[in-house]
Amino acid sequence: MNEILKVIKERSSTRGYTAEKLTEAELGALIDAGLQAPTAANRQEIHFSVIDGEDPILAEIQQEMLAGRGGSTAPAHNFYYEAPVVIILSGNAAFSWSAVDAGIAVENIALAAEGLGLGNVILGCIKDAMAGAKKEHFAKSLGFPEGYEYKVAIAIGHKATTKEPHEYDAAKNVTRV
Repeated sequence: MNEILKVIKERSSTRGYTAEKLTEAELGALIDAGLQAPTAANRQEIHFSVIDGEDPILAEIQQEMLAGRGGSTAPAHNFYYEAPVVIILSGNAAFSWSAVDAGIAVENIALAAEGLGLGNVILGCIKDAMAGAKKEHFAKSLGFPEGYEYKVAIAIGHKATTKEPHEYDAAKNVTRV
């Protein structure tokens, strides 16, 4: 099987990581994969904020996310499952294709991570927290360019847990016309 198709088939969301940090080479390869993603009209407008898993800004985002959910009790894991790296992708708020472009870039990163033997999980759960009352604070703290807003995030690290890739029903989900 083609190596790319094999990586796509084997990738699944990882929700448990070891404490081992990513190397600079691993992190560089992941960022390159995201930057190499196509963008609408070749705008290349997606910005990548790379955050160490121990950075206090992630705890702030976690608190805001939980507060937005009615202050529910703290879950067993934080939103990024204690991964050593979180990459938050932001895009130009005025450009209607930024969300699509960020989705393409985050999938490139996810597949590159799998290809490197790293676990990853794509994160949308902080969307409301990132767009809420602390939106400007988070944008500034994460170094978003002026006029940019959160689009999607990904947690990455060495796998402490594994799971089988999800099953799908092509007959139900695909229409050929």
